[in-house]
Amino acid sequence: MMKSRLRDVGFVLAVVAGSTGLAASLLRPAARLSGSVSSHSGTAARTEDLRPVLARVDEAFHRRWSELKLTPAAPASELAVMRRLSLALCGTVPSLEEIRRFEARSPGTRLDAWLEELLADRRSADYLAERFARAFVGTEDGPFLRYRRRRLVAWLSDAFRENRRYDAIVRDLIADEGLWTDHPATNFLTVTIDEKTERPTPDRLSARVARAFLGVRLDCAQCHDHPFQPWKQDQFRGLAAFFGGVRSNLRGIRDGENDYRPLDRKGKELPVVQPSVPFLPELLPAVEANEGRAAMGPRERLAAWVIDPRNPGLARVTVNRIWALLFGRPLAEPVDDLLASGELHPALAVLAEDFAAHRFDLHRLIRLIASSEAFRLDSAFDGVTDEHESAWAVFPLSRLRSEQVAGALFQSASLGTIGPQSHWFARLVAYTGRNNFVGRYGDTGEDEFDARAGTIPQRLLLMNGEVVREQLKDGLFSASSNIATLAPDDRRAVEAAYLTVLTRRPTDEELAHFAARLVGTTGNERKDRLSDLCWTLINTTEFSWDH
Repeated sequence: MMKSRLRDVGFVLAVVAGSTGLAASLLRPAARLSGSVSSHSGTAARTEDLRPVLARVDEAFHRRWSELKLTPAAPASELAVMRRLSLALCGTVPSLEEIRRFEARSPGTRLDAWLEELLADRRSADYLAERFARAFVGTEDGPFLRYRRRRLVAWLSDAFRENRRYDAIVRDLIADEGLWTDHPATNFLTVTIDEKTERPTPDRLSARVARAFLGVRLDCAQCHDHPFQPWKQDQFRGLAAFFGGVRSNLRGIRDGENDYRPLDRKGKELPVVQPSVPFLPELLPAVEANEGRAAMGPRERLAAWVIDPRNPGLARVTVNRIWALLFGRPLAEPVDDLLASGELHPALAVLAEDFAAHRFDLHRLIRLIASSEAFRLDSAFDGVTDEHESAWAVFPLSRLRSEQVAGALFQSASLGTIGPQSHWFARLVAYTGRNNFVGRYGDTGEDEFDARAGTIPQRLLLMNGEVVREQLKDGLFSASSNIATLAPDDRRAVEAAYLTVLTRRPTDEELAHFAARLVGTTGNERKDRLSDLCWTLINTTEFSWDH
């Protein structure tokens, strides 16, 4: 018993010593990494491969700015772009540990290397999986026992981390068979199971396929022909009919005979509707078996039509969604109704063409958008107008979504990175704490990119909420406590707090003001003042916005 207790005490002391040593090292600027340029030769090669497409994307924006006689903003600081990338791909701000490593690299290589780190990071795969899952299945719980949302998200996360072809992911979502536990893609279907018929609902699946994979709100024609767009009720029903034979039983999802009978306005069943696509019918594979190819089922035919590179819908809506994740708002609004946005931006067409031509490579698409001139512009300058923002001549200001605020809050309370390498208990605390915070702050649901104003309860939660107090209180791993104890001087302490919370250094005025408040303080008084500083920074507008 005594030996066991000694081992436990030794373990705790080792963890505390290691954490203290890490914190102390982070409060001093890191030395420049030797060989940092050559170690990222693969990154440089990838960047060079993107240049021709990037030139076309940037030229599309320059033409628009020239037409409007707009002068674009200057390039943003590297730390500002680092924060944007972290929020977009991980839903959090970078840690002080990551900032020190970032700044240890040679200027000019930092952002590309940071982007590659994020694309290889499990946090990024998990975050993107949740964002796409909202487009595929929404945020609802679905039918008990026959729907496993977590399995779907985990499957998507693995696919995104491996950079599996996006068209292959979509094909599985539409056409896979089997149990929702062993074949996670089938949860795209089982989330719509009707309790009365115990079968997936064709109408709901038609609407999801149209929005998520084609970029059209065909469900607006579910009850009648659309009054302002070309969509007809028959087109909606034809798409739904591809799911008219889907069955759910003990073996999971299987296809049977199509018996999709929509209801008329009086609730009367109509004759069975045959599957048909709303446009480009020449791309739909034939029902009959061809030489060298077996006959295809309805869902297989639909999947083949959706992912055909000649069908522009999948590439365009995916580009628009990735753009929205990186910028905070889509290039064409709404994100899943491209026809309603009017004439598409030429940059969207260039990116969609490249996405389809390169086998629906999501990582390449993210690299292209994140490397574009528009993404790396500053968010403000003297004389900026609404026209600048609508033309993407400045980086658009956008309010952080609830999960981003939660991620930034919890990461700001730690000098080290909260991620897969963290102790399991730290990850559990962060996971449950973030979920609790989002529940109170308010989840935007699947319509993530609808501009919404902040609320008074949200402001009060950041100012007085228990979660915020818990993150700022004195503790062994608290960022403010470690800064107060280990920073070599007052100015370094203020700088560390700004980097940890806002991913930037303080201005000269800010530095002088807050450093003066730390002069001569020690012990608990110093910790309290650093905690107050972090609380102040968390409650700035700057913290809660992407910029």
